[in-house]
Amino acid sequence: MYCPFCSYHDSKVVDSRLAQEGNLIRRRRECIECAKRFTTYERVEITIPLLIKKDGRREAFDGEKLMLGLRKACEKRPVSTATLENIVQIVEKKLQNVSEKEVSTTLIGECVMEELRKLDEVAYVRFASVYRQFKHISEFMNELKEIENNRNL
Repeated sequence: MYCPFCSYHDSKVVDSRLAQEGNLIRRRRECIECAKRFTTYERVEITIPLLIKKDGRREAFDGEKLMLGLRKACEKRPVSTATLENIVQIVEKKLQNVSEKEVSTTLIGECVMEELRKLDEVAYVRFASVYRQFKHISEFMNELKEIENNRNL
C-alpha cells in the first residue's frame, strides 16, 4: 500500500475493524517512511459469471433488472419488497456458487420460478408465462393444471 502523502511503498496496520455490517474492513495504517496515518477500506470482490441470453448475447447479471421483473409478476399481490429482495439475493448467491465463467439465463429463470411457486401461485404463473413464452393456451393450461395437482398433494 503506497502512502498517499510521500508515496512510500510500505505501511504498517495500526488498527482493523469491520465496517458496514461486516461488508468492509477498515484499516488504520501508518507510513513507515513519514509516520503519517491514513485509512484504507477493503471489500471482498465477488465475481458473478456472465449470463448467456436466449439469443446468444452475453451480459452481466443485473439485480435491478431481475427486481423489475419480480415486481411486475407480483403486482397487486400480497408480496413485500423485502421478500422480492430476498429472492434476488438467493439468485445472486446461486450465481456466485457456480464455477463456470458463463451461465445460461435458464439458471436464473428456474431459480426464480421455484421461489415464486413457494411464495405466490399467481405471481409464479405471471412470471412463467413471460419466462417460458407460452405460444398456445394449452401450454398455459398445462402449467395451471400442474399447479393444481401439486396443491392437491
